[in-house]
Amino acid sequence: MVRPGEGMEFVAIDFETANPDLASICQIGLVRFQERKAVDTWQKLINPEDYFDPLNVSIHGIDENAVKNAPIFPNIFDSLRSFIDGQLVACHTHFDRVALSQVIQKYNLPEISCSWLDTARVARRSWPKFSHSGYGLKNVADELGIEFKHHVAGEDARAAGEILLRAIAETGINLDDWLIRVSKPIDLSQIRITREGNPEGPLAGEVIVFTGALSMHRHQAADYAAVMGSEVAASVNRATTILVVGDQDIRKLAGHEKSAKHRKVEELITKGQGIKIIGESDFLRLVNVSIESTSVTPKKPARKEVGITITFHIDSSGQVIVEEE
Repeated sequence: MVRPGEGMEFVAIDFETANPDLASICQIGLVRFQERKAVDTWQKLINPEDYFDPLNVSIHGIDENAVKNAPIFPNIFDSLRSFIDGQLVACHTHFDRVALSQVIQKYNLPEISCSWLDTARVARRSWPKFSHSGYGLKNVADELGIEFKHHVAGEDARAAGEILLRAIAETGINLDDWLIRVSKPIDLSQIRITREGNPEGPLAGEVIVFTGALSMHRHQAADYAAVMGSEVAASVNRATTILVVGDQDIRKLAGHEKSAKHRKVEELITKGQGIKIIGESDFLRLVNVSIESTSVTPKKPARKEVGITITFHIDSSGQVIVEEE
């Protein structure tokens, strides 16, 4: 069975509402994307059985007359559900997800099972200029050269889908990984990398600190160290036993080209503290040797992050498998 997000298939969705009540949906737009292009569009006017606020009408141009012969939401629910049930559903900001939940509750309809991906959160993590402001649908689409007619549900849905495709191309992060990435801080360097090591691992008792530019994110390197038993610390102190230096940085062995952590470790070594300084490549070899030398399935180390569950295990070939939920 294909998981949501695999094969570059997803559905983009957008709703327009008659008034500030998010359940007052008056237009639905759905666009199915496959293999990096839109392949199917479904747009429908809906009678919200509610009043139209002049402000909303001024935005999208839909009023009572436009929907007087349109179906009410329960009458199109089965068609909507067949389009998105079991799919990865993309929308720009949380608005559309909440609107769908509210209208389902309003009419006491069954919930729809799907995975949601907010393309505004994707844009904020893909392009630095949108990280803290300016990540509205029109602004991002204009910046990326995506042409569409704003506040027409089908057009807005298509624009959201196109933004997601551009982000995938820009970052190399696939759909499934974006479901994880949007739950993490915009700046991954701000993730706390401290870890408690697995007490049964072969590196139990070691305290590792990372410095310099690594080929992987720091939190990933910390995961590998912790699953094999080492505690991971954010800074160098008298408990430090191993300093892992990025391969690019370990070649810079002259004066202050070394990081502050690197210089502090060297100072501690001269004072008699037993600390090993190794490059990232040697760290990865050390982890692989440790994996091959043990048949113990490590316990899950504590990870000091909020909202992310990390599970570790070793497969039959001796590889560390790191799974995030």
